[in-house]
Amino acid sequence: MRLLVVEDELNIATAMEKILKKDGYAVDVALTGREAEDLMVINEYDLILLDIRLPDTDGFTILSKLREVSETVRVIIVSANREIDDRIKGLDLGANDYIVKPFDVQELRARIRALLRRNFVVKPNIIKIEEMEIDLTSHRVSYQNRELILTMKEYSILVYLAENKGKSISAEELYNHIWNEDSNPFTSVMRVHIYSLRKKLSNATGRDDIITNVKGLGYSLNLD
Repeated sequence: MRLLVVEDELNIATAMEKILKKDGYAVDVALTGREAEDLMVINEYDLILLDIRLPDTDGFTILSKLREVSETVRVIIVSANREIDDRIKGLDLGANDYIVKPFDVQELRARIRALLRRNFVVKPNIIKIEEMEIDLTSHRVSYQNRELILTMKEYSILVYLAENKGKSISAEELYNHIWNEDSNPFTSVMRVHIYSLRKKLSNATGRDDIITNVKGLGYSLNLD
């Protein structure tokens, strides 16, 4: 496993490198944001330990750029900042964990082991398809920067179709994903929600074919 430590304080970076190498990891160290970005272009990392406050940039910027090109590399933010807003921001940008300095070495080791055991793909916070934007954090949908007012069920249907763009989703799969097990799958409730969603999308886009239903295959989102 190959790890990258992004830390501007040399003594902390050196100590982390020494500890992690003892655990059998291959470790690279970057003392600046520029060094980190250069190393991430050259090498593929399994996990990155990322400080927020760097001399030439901030860790949030690096994380945002990283998530544009990689959804799978694990990232733990290691920061002296205890502000809850920074923790939320880091996690929303795609960090997998956040640990505050000073930290317990054994806890850091455990968190690294836990993350490296997982197989996952980080989903972006915003899905953009043509001129439609779906914000997964605020649950807002807009088309050409104009907000669409959707119910939560309509929103959930749209998100699932967007996440599976290019595929036909059967009514059964869509129902199982959106509704809980206590709901009755034999009612027309899903068709009613899809009809309403189609109408709202048509009013916003001027198109009647945003959601198509291929007989025998299912529903799909007709946007590129």
